[in-house]
Amino acid sequence: MPELQRITFDVNVMGGKPCIRGMRVTVGTIVRLLASGHSKEEILKLYPYLEIEDIDEELSFSAKKNQHKEICNLCGKLNWDGDFKEIHFEQ
Repeated sequence: MPELQRITFDVNVMGGKPCIRGMRVTVGTIVRLLASGHSKEEILKLYPYLEIEDIDEELSFSAKKNQHKEICNLCGKLNWDGDFKEIHFEQ
C-alpha cells in the first residue's frame, strides 16, 4: 500500500483512531456510511470539507486493514505493532 497521505493517527484527535487529514472524521464513520448505502457523492454533501480522494484512500486503508485481520484469523496469534510494513507472528 502506498504511503498514507490522507489517513492520520493522532492521540489528541478522536483518541488516536484513524482520521481523515487530521479532522474529527474517522475512517470508521465513512465506512459505516458507505456500508449503510450512502454514495460517495452523498458523503461529500454531508461532509463538504472532504474530498473524493479522502474517501478513496479510506477505502484502500480499510481494505488493507481488513486483509491483515483475515491473516490473523487464518494464521493464529499476531504480534502487530500497528505498522503495515511488517508483521510478526508469535511461535
